[in-house]
Amino acid sequence: MEIVDKALDGVMLIKPAVFNDSRGYFYEHFSSKKLESLGIDYSFVQDNLSRSVKNTVRGLHYQIGENAQGKLCQVISGSVLDVCVDIRFGSPTFGKYYSAELNDENHHMLWIPPGFAHGFSVLSDTAIFHYKCTNYYSKPDERALLFNDPALGIDWKVTDPIVSEKDAQAKLLSEINQDFRY
Repeated sequence: MEIVDKALDGVMLIKPAVFNDSRGYFYEHFSSKKLESLGIDYSFVQDNLSRSVKNTVRGLHYQIGENAQGKLCQVISGSVLDVCVDIRFGSPTFGKYYSAELNDENHHMLWIPPGFAHGFSVLSDTAIFHYKCTNYYSKPDERALLFNDPALGIDWKVTDPIVSEKDAQAKLLSEINQDFRY
């Protein structure tokens, strides 16, 4: 595994070593040892998988307090624009976002540490999105940042986004609590 891009403080775009031949491909999807060598020294406790259709936008989600989550994201099938926003008050990149295309051809992974809101949009007809979490899901600690907040200026690269009612009612960046300090 190698780091392709270090964007916002702690966020990393990672490229695994992929071995292709006439049968297809093989790569290690997860290796604690290799991730630790890149500086990702977290235990993962939960895996999540979603299937979504084109133009879906999921997010921008995060959890607070002792249930804050780091996420290691990857696409199993299809293509998404994966996005994270720095919500650490006092950070030099507070309110800034990073985005990268993750798909079943580049096999890239995006590491998003706690203190960032996370979401993705589906660019292909369907996409299967997988992510490992450093903490368990906790409904009382779940929060969301409005995906189309003008202050963020995120280009989700989709037209007519399909969004859940919950995500459509999320808070603006200017309305969130100072749950994370830099």
